Amino acid sequence: MSAIKLTEKFSSDSVRHFRAGEIIFSEGDDSREMFVVLEGQVEVVKKSPYGATVRLAAISRGEFLGEMSLLESLPRSATARAVNDVKLLAIHPGGFLLKIRRDPTFAFEIMQSLSRRIRVTNESLMSAMNRGETSTENLRRIIQGSEFDGQPDKGTEL
Repeated sequence: MSAIKLTEKFSSDSVRHFRAGEIIFSEGDDSREMFVVLEGQVEVVKKSPYGATVRLAAISRGEFLGEMSLLESLPRSATARAVNDVKLLAIHPGGFLLKIRRDPTFAFEIMQSLSRRIRVTNESLMSAMNRGETSTENLRRIIQGSEFDGQPDKGTEL
């Protein structure tokens, strides 16, 4: 998804800036917008039932986050934090529907990205099951490895 192409279609009041370490949204929030990273990097983390924080993904320029709350109208399932100074395009539900009507390829690009995310996670889970590696620690590594580019994350818990 071209971040530059998107900014041409949305107003500048939809652009938000966050400093390194700033929380963009928190797990459980009721906010509904999704974001496209225009500059910088965002980290998505989730608290485990054991109290540890697990890094789910690193989102870079041109990628999106927050789509689950926008699409499902449910509270945020994870926390997003700016890794460095970031510039994000906020897309609200109404703007999202309008963008899809005007540019159907936008919806297709989002579906492709969502499909890739699911495929990578499914392949990792099946691989672990086939090897008989379904311990909590191995499942945690799979979750951490479900980065959107399909490459396992070598990071540790935060």
